[in-house]
Amino acid sequence: MDFNPCMKHQVVRKTVREFAENEIGPHAASLDREGRFPTEIIEKMGPLNYFGLQVPPSLGGAGLDTISYAIVIEELSRVCAALGLCVSVHNSVGLYPILRFGTDEQIARFVPDMAKGLHIGAFCLTEANAGSDAGGVETTATKTEEGYTINGTKIFVTNGGVCDVVLVFAVDAGQQGPSRPNVFIVEKTCPGFSVGEIEDLCGMRANPVSSLFFEDCRIPETNLLGKPGHGLKIGLTALDTGRIGIAAQALGIAQAAFEAALSYAKERRQFNSPLTKFQTIQNYLADMATSIEASRLLLYRAAAAKDTGGDFGAQAAMAKLSCSATARTVTDLAVQIHGGYGYSREYDVERYFREAKVTQIYEGTSEVQKMVIARHLITRPS
Repeated sequence: MDFNPCMKHQVVRKTVREFAENEIGPHAASLDREGRFPTEIIEKMGPLNYFGLQVPPSLGGAGLDTISYAIVIEELSRVCAALGLCVSVHNSVGLYPILRFGTDEQIARFVPDMAKGLHIGAFCLTEANAGSDAGGVETTATKTEEGYTINGTKIFVTNGGVCDVVLVFAVDAGQQGPSRPNVFIVEKTCPGFSVGEIEDLCGMRANPVSSLFFEDCRIPETNLLGKPGHGLKIGLTALDTGRIGIAAQALGIAQAAFEAALSYAKERRQFNSPLTKFQTIQNYLADMATSIEASRLLLYRAAAAKDTGGDFGAQAAMAKLSCSATARTVTDLAVQIHGGYGYSREYDVERYFREAKVTQIYEGTSEVQKMVIARHLITRPS
C-alpha cells in the first residue's frame, strides 16, 4: 500500500490551502466573533467547484475522488471550520443523496445549481425527540392529490439559515404499524416552509444553524427521494458519507491547533529558554503530531474504501470517532501550551478549542460511532 499522496492530491491540497489562507484566513476570527455567514466568500467558492466536489463534470461538478474531497474539507477547516462544515454538509448529506438515489428528473432539476453553489443544501433529520434515534422521526407527510403536505419541526439544521434545498425526513401520516420514514426534497420557495432564529452556538458561529418549520408545507409528488419507506436506508448512507466529511473537518481543526501550538512553543520563552526545550512540551507536541497522523490514515482509508464501492460504514465511523477525539485532545493541549494566552480570544487556539467539541456530537455522537463499529465487528463473517 502506498501511503504517499499522489500528485493530484498534492495539487488539490496546495490549491485549497492557498485559497483558504488568502481569502478566508484574514476574516476567520471576525466571522466567529460576529457569527456572520460570509456570502462574499461563498460566491468565490462556487466557481471553484467546492459545492460540487464529487459531482460529475457533466453536471457542473469537479468529479473528485473521496480522498480529494476529504483534503478540501480538511484544508478549509484548518482555516475556518464553519465554512468547512458548510461545504461538507452541502456535499455529503445535502447533495450526495440526490445524486445517489434521485431520479433522472430530480438530478437534472437540483444537482447542477447545487454543484455550482447557487443553491445551498441541508439535511433535516434531527428533531426534539429524534436525534441519534433516526427511527424516531415525528414529522409527518400526508399524501394529497397534488403531492404531499409536510408538518413538523427540525432543529439544529446546519446551513439552515441559508439553505435553498433541504432533505426532510418524515413518516407517512396514514401509515399503519411501525413508522418507516421517507425523504423529501423541499425547496425554500415551497409554501409552508420557514426558517427559525439562528442558534447562538459555542463554536461554528459562522455557520447559520437554525430550526426549520414545516406547516402544511406543500410539495409535488415528484419530490419524494428514493422509494417509499426507504428513508432510513437513504439517511444511513448519507450519514456514512457525512462522517468522512466531519472527520476531515475535525482533522483540519486539529492540524491548525497543532501548528499554532508548535509555532508558539518555539517563540515563547520561560526561564531563559524556548518552551520547546522542556520535556513536557516536547511530549505534548509528539502526542499531538502522532494522533493527527494516525487519524489522517484512518480518514484516508475510509475515503479510499468509499471509492471502491463497497461497505465503508465502519471505516467512516472509525475515522469520525478518531478524528473528533484527536481534535478535542489536540486543541486542549494547544490551549495548555499557550497558558493564559490560550484562554484569550486574541489567540486562535481558543476558537479551535470551542469548535472541536461539536465534531464529537453531530453526524452521530462518538457513542453512536462505537455502536456502528461494534455492530460491524459482531455481524461480519468470521
